[in-house]
Amino acid sequence: MSSKTTTCALDPLPTNLTKACVPALLPHLTVLINQSLLLGQVPSVYKTAAVTPILKKPGLDPSDLNNYRPISNLPFLSKVLERTVACQLQHYLESQNLFEPFQSGFRPFHSTETALVKVINDLLVAADAGALNILLLLDLSAAFDTINHSILLSRLCELGIVGTALDWFSSYLTDRKQFISLAGYSSHTSVIKHGVPQGSVLGPLLFIIYILPLGPLLRHFNLDFHCYADDTQIYLSTSSINNPPTTHLESCLSAIQNWMKDNFLMLNSNKTELILISTKAVLNQTPTLSLNFGGTVISPSTQVRNLGVLLDSTLSFTAHINSVVKTAFFHLRRIAKIRRSLTQSTAEILLHAFISSRLDYCNSLLAGISSSSIHKLQMVQNAAARLLTHTRTHEHITPVLQNLHWLPVKYRIQFKILLLTYKALNNLAPPYLSNLLLPYRPSRSLRSATAGLLKVPASKLRGVGDRAFSRLAPQLILSHLRSNNPPLFPC
Repeated sequence: MSSKTTTCALDPLPTNLTKACVPALLPHLTVLINQSLLLGQVPSVYKTAAVTPILKKPGLDPSDLNNYRPISNLPFLSKVLERTVACQLQHYLESQNLFEPFQSGFRPFHSTETALVKVINDLLVAADAGALNILLLLDLSAAFDTINHSILLSRLCELGIVGTALDWFSSYLTDRKQFISLAGYSSHTSVIKHGVPQGSVLGPLLFIIYILPLGPLLRHFNLDFHCYADDTQIYLSTSSINNPPTTHLESCLSAIQNWMKDNFLMLNSNKTELILISTKAVLNQTPTLSLNFGGTVISPSTQVRNLGVLLDSTLSFTAHINSVVKTAFFHLRRIAKIRRSLTQSTAEILLHAFISSRLDYCNSLLAGISSSSIHKLQMVQNAAARLLTHTRTHEHITPVLQNLHWLPVKYRIQFKILLLTYKALNNLAPPYLSNLLLPYRPSRSLRSATAGLLKVPASKLRGVGDRAFSRLAPQLILSHLRSNNPPLFPC
């Protein structure tokens, strides 16, 4: 019942109707799924997909087939069966501690924001210490479509999935078929000999298992890294500003490329990005740097897009905020044209979907940035509130935000950090975030020892080290405990 109500062209009944008939269908569905698990077989009708190609990003050339991502639409009941297996597989991997610790894709309590908070924290701490950060963003071409089934089954076997369970996965992967469905037209059906279907429930989980050996390979080169499904970022902090370890990075990239080839994955050197991150003083002293990767010379970029966030060399997030503001005002103008036709509740839903979601996405990274940048975001929220409530520009916005129960942008950022801190302290966040927070233990017996405080790490630069999550979270808790009921809406 928690599954999406999307209906596939291969479904005999609309998904809404299937859910409405659950009381009558449930005994039969239970038998069907249990028989599949007991026999280690997946019904053949569940292994056909209607593939819909969609553009990877808006604005790409629609005539270039490489710009499309094939999304597999599967029968609703096949996804129910997959979800049953995925829940058991995920529980097994978690209980046996078999997941890659720095893989945040498609895992409970993990997200793009938790991944970025960890990476940005490490970069800020290193920059605060005067080090130069070299960040590499790797790009895989058609990662889900080139997975070798034999290698994947061997990975599952190495993880202890054997017997009937392994037979089920073998049945799931073999004899799969697909056809293209677009604008009412369908292609002929073809057999899939490799890859896992994008749009399936098990596909992302199986891909994470497939690339598990990549983690030990990167650790062998003593590099920090973080993955979100097939998005892999590698970063190295060095104090040798005049002589960065480019040879070491090139050796690592060569080893990664060889591993990819052996596992039928393709690392796209043309789309691999490099950026240098540190303070302005360190960046001004850094010589020209480039990497030779697969015959392609990779030069540092001034800004890169990492999991939907634009990063610049000083982590000021100016480019990211400008992009958010530009996109938000574009949508505000479009909503304003139809505002008179919308009810209050419908307009608020639209504004949250198109505006608030953009203001809140990874906003925990924006703590400590310049007040002028925060003001730009606040102007977006103010404009959305005025549009919703028909408030004129010369009227004060603070009472409007209070009546809507909308926290101003500055306090939304603080709320997000405190929320992540609460989750990290209560096993509701990834361990890599929990490990950044250390309990405060005074050297002698003090009342503060039982106050539930966190240790505040030392930092050198207010605009760099103080913005790291490992320092900002304890500092926020301390400031809120010291203050007496601080107002959310200051005058």
